[in-house]
Amino acid sequence: MSGSPIAFIDLAAQQRRLGERLSQAIGRVLSHGTYILGPEVAELEQRLAAFCGAAHCVTCANGTDALQLVMMAEGVGPGDAVFVPAFTFVATAEVVPPTGATPLFVDVREADFNLDPASLEAGVAEARRLGLRPRMVIAVDLFGHPADHDALSAICVREGMTLVDDAAQGFGGTYRGRHVGCLGDYTTTSFFPAKPLGCYGDGGAVFTDDAATAELLRSLRFHGKGGDKYDNVRIGLNSRLDTLQAAILLEKLAIFEDELADRQAVAARYAEALKGLNAVTLPRVAEGCVSAWAQYTLLVPDRDALAAACKDKGVPTAVYYPIPLNRQTGYAMHPTVPGGVPVSDRLAAQVLSLPMHPYLDVATQDRIVAAVRSGIGAMASSVAGA
Repeated sequence: MSGSPIAFIDLAAQQRRLGERLSQAIGRVLSHGTYILGPEVAELEQRLAAFCGAAHCVTCANGTDALQLVMMAEGVGPGDAVFVPAFTFVATAEVVPPTGATPLFVDVREADFNLDPASLEAGVAEARRLGLRPRMVIAVDLFGHPADHDALSAICVREGMTLVDDAAQGFGGTYRGRHVGCLGDYTTTSFFPAKPLGCYGDGGAVFTDDAATAELLRSLRFHGKGGDKYDNVRIGLNSRLDTLQAAILLEKLAIFEDELADRQAVAARYAEALKGLNAVTLPRVAEGCVSAWAQYTLLVPDRDALAAACKDKGVPTAVYYPIPLNRQTGYAMHPTVPGGVPVSDRLAAQVLSLPMHPYLDVATQDRIVAAVRSGIGAMASSVAGA
């Protein structure tokens, strides 16, 4: 192993870039002392909505709560089926059972890792067979690549379902000329530190184009309050974004477009340097789409061998996600689309993510590429000699 340690996601480099601006932003909050729903929260909501073209943004405590608030706003409950991709982080499905609704797992497409409209069609038929009402689809923009929102929206309109875009990893991407944030009936996102736009703690947001829905979400995030905080007109949550985190996010949002461009450059260099490798499938971006590149994820049949080879060279890798949701203990009792989710099963066995962030310099990326190429070469030699 040679060279300095490589950060999988380099938040320290971003902090150095922002420098005194972060300290000043935090200092302003400490000065005015409004730590809950201070002026920075409202300013952030306005700027986030303007960034993606949504009419309204309602911030909250984290990305999971953002999804939970949508469940509550829509009155999802017993007898409803909520369609969830089997290949995603657990938070997407986690918010469904507490409502009394049933998560129904559908498959994804290998080309973009996102929900397969054909599998969704089969899932709708299965829900009806089980006596459930097809109610909601949660489409995930996995690894930063937007889902096929037009195809999914057409199914949702036909079936009378609500389309939710889980853009925890996709905020900053675009789909056919439209920004992620205004592609579904609702869009949710997360500001977990490792996300493309992350704070220094937990945070989340919901985007909607409906003013009445935005006001409902603001009530729900604040214990269901009415005109007065002690007049609680509905059951709600305690889910407000801290003012300090909003202040930090305002500074990060100011450089977000630059960082997205830098992520594109890193992804382009990976694609050029890794093309032509046997037994490796590189991530693909659909025509008309721009990925936010939350992750740069390869498909490798012998994933563990490549990860070990990279580790020997001092190159970190990660697996997102090793077990489809329908196979996880806490969710195995819920229905899955007939025929199972073979693509999700295959992806879970083969995905391997390389370091990806806007501050990945060329020299470091060359080290990563060299480790991957060396590892693939060693694996090929081993197979040839067997």
